[in-house]
Parts: sequence; C-alpha cells; structure tokens
Amino acid sequence: MKHRYLPLTKQDEAAMLNAVGADSIERLFADIPASVRFQGVLPMSSAHDEPSLLKHMRDLSGRNADADRFASFLGAGIYDHHIPVVIQHVISRSEFYTAYTPYQPEISQGELQAIFEFQSYICELTGLPVANASMYDGATALAEAAALASGASRRKRIVVSRTVHPEAREILRTSARGLGLEVTEVGFLDGVTDLEALEAAIDESTAAVLVQTPNFFGCLENVRAIEPLIHSRGGLLVVSVNPLSLGLLEAPGKLGADVVVGDAQPLGIPMSLGGPTCGFFAVTEALMRKIPGRIVGQTADRDGKRGFVLTLQAREQHIRREKATSNICSNQALLALCASVYMSVMGKQGMQEVARLNLNKAHYAAGRFPAGTKVFGAPFFNEFVLKLPEGATVKELNARLLGAGYIGGYDLGAAYPELAGHVLVAVTERRTKEEIDGFVREWEAWL
Repeated sequence: MKHRYLPLTKQDEAAMLNAVGADSIERLFADIPASVRFQGVLPMSSAHDEPSLLKHMRDLSGRNADADRFASFLGAGIYDHHIPVVIQHVISRSEFYTAYTPYQPEISQGELQAIFEFQSYICELTGLPVANASMYDGATALAEAAALASGASRRKRIVVSRTVHPEAREILRTSARGLGLEVTEVGFLDGVTDLEALEAAIDESTAAVLVQTPNFFGCLENVRAIEPLIHSRGGLLVVSVNPLSLGLLEAPGKLGADVVVGDAQPLGIPMSLGGPTCGFFAVTEALMRKIPGRIVGQTADRDGKRGFVLTLQAREQHIRREKATSNICSNQALLALCASVYMSVMGKQGMQEVARLNLNKAHYAAGRFPAGTKVFGAPFFNEFVLKLPEGATVKELNARLLGAGYIGGYDLGAAYPELAGHVLVAVTERRTKEEIDGFVREWEAWL
C-alpha cells in the first residue's frame, strides 16, 4: 500500500545533497574514519507498510505487563491509582496540551491560572505558604531542595536518610558533585531513620536534613522528632512526601519542615510504564526568593479584573547565571494540571477517603501474610516489606505471580544489599479484596 505522502522521497534527498554540495549520502560522512564506522547491516527488519507496522507495534506493546490487564502490587515510587475520566477530558483540550511556556501573560491566562491553582493546592497540602509551578519529578525536586538549603545556609553538607528513595539519592549525589556538596547518608532501624545516628551526623556545617515520609519502605518517619535535631544546629529540614498520604497525615509544614517536595504522580497522573511524572516544591515565606523554577502570581489589571503573571523567574535563562537558583528550564504544566483536576474533583473529603482506602487495604493485605513475614514494625501507609524464606528469590516469586495475573513487588536487594530476599509490596485503592486474597494465595502456594 503506497501513499502519496512520504516523509523523505528520493527527490528530497537529491535536493538536500545538492544544497550542501555533496554527491552522495556516503560523502556526508567522509570526515568520520572508516575504522570507527559500523560495517554491515543493522539487525533490523525491512520496511513495513502501514498496516503491518501498526500490527507490529501493537504486538510489541502487548508484551508489557500493564496494570489494565494485571493486578499490580508494585509501587516503589510509581503507583496504580484510580484516575477520574474527567482528567483526560480536560488535559486533552488543545489550549492545554499544546501550550508552551507562558511568556506572554496577555495570551496565556488559562495556562497561568491552571498553574496558579496547582500552586494553591500544593500549599494547602503541604502546609507551607509558597509553592512553585512544578518540577520535573519528585527526585529532581529533592536534589533542588538540597541546593536551595546550601545556598540559603551557605553550608556545604547534606545529611540524607537511607530510607529516602534510592533513585532520588542517586540524583542527589549527582547534583551534589556539580555543586561541591558533601552528602552523608544515615541508616535506619525498624524501617525508619535511626534518630541517634542522625543526631550524631548533624553539626554546624550541615545545611539540611533530607527525609521522606512515608519513606521508601512505606513507613512513617517521626518528623516532629527530627525537626529540632537540625533546627538546633541552624540547618533546614527538607521533607519528601507522598501527597496522597496527606489526606490523612499532618502536613509537614505544620511539623516544622522548611521545604516540602514530592512527586504528584499519585494525583491523577498515569504510570506510563515509569513516567513522566510531576514534582512539587513548597517552602516557607523566608525561602520564597530562593525557590527554583518559577512562580505564577495573581494580580489585577488596570480595570480591576483578576489576572495571572509570572511573578518569579529565578532560573538562569532569565537572570544572570551566577544569580540563578536553578538551571531547571521548564515545569510540568500539563501533568500539574492532571494533579489540579484530580484534587479539584476529589475535594477534601475524597482525598481523605482515598487515603483511608490505601491505608486500610494495605493493612488488610499485610495481615493476610503468614506471621513473621512482615519485617518492620513501624507504622506504614500503603507499602510494606516482606521477607522471603531462606534461599528464595524475589525474581522467582514475581515470575510465578506474573503467570497468575499479578505484578509482584519491588526487589529491595537491588538497592539495599542487606535486604536481599525482601520485597516491597504496595496496595492502593484499586486493589479489591479478591485480588489481595488471590495474591496472598499465589504467594503461599509458591512457598
């Protein structure tokens, strides 16, 4: 089947070669030594016609074990939550999904208002007065929080708990290397940060303590106990949080956090096999001018009509590089809109109900496993850690579960060598009692 439109015809190729003064495609690569060029034919199929290509791509996508066909008990940062159908309707409007950076407020009022609403929701959730227009993701936001703390305190040492997401800690170390920061990690006891070790790690050179709650193991950190440890030494407290848990838990800003960050993926953003997601970033008023990215503010025009503008743009694209707070050059406006629509649709009561469902279903699931399987005794939200029998591997278990229609948990041995043979299980509001019971039955049958 041939179409009149082709992305590159022989005539196009000849015109391009003529324009650059080359007589062949091979001539374009003459400056590359033959010894470093690939010799032979790449291991790929011949060209497909359109129907064949579509079928091929559908076959490839069908190999993915997605949460539409499998009951997912995998969390570790990306979660299978219900997404109200209205979200897709709103974000599919061309005003939003084609919108670019709102440099010209006179033609960007809808986009600016959407971002302003997102900021307002994040302030309500976190208990802090200022939030930015969003970040790339939660891990990036945490690294940016460390940079902010260093700049605000003029100190170079960051103390981070090992209960923080391992990938976020990797990004933190990468960012710290470029900024000349020293990163010290503190261990854990019974699934939460070891407070004695944390206190011993903090000194007058510490810019900030970074913790996550619920942490990577799903356990709730004692933020109220951590706060005086760092504030007594003049540093900042940075808390990374699951925003959905704040439907039940006290806002970190009310517990003394100076910076609250996190990933908005649980708020109506699809898993999309791992991303993209949307980070949020909130601070105290004292830190407002050091916040990365941008802030949308509300104002009034000369006729008194409400309007929205970019009131803070502290990135290197807008101001002198040495004065920039960050080199993050964009925000996740479309995914932030997903989160805004989610919070608007759910409302206060809905957020509380969903958070309670996550809590109750996770605790029901944890109670169904054999005694001694669950590892940590600390309070948890919607994830918990289970230990396999000696000699059993998480890979073998997950293969068995997948065959039965379940996506198993995260192998903790991949990031924590001391927890080899341990699996992190997530239970969200999407999991039914039948799915949870079936998951446990398959687990026990495999053992």
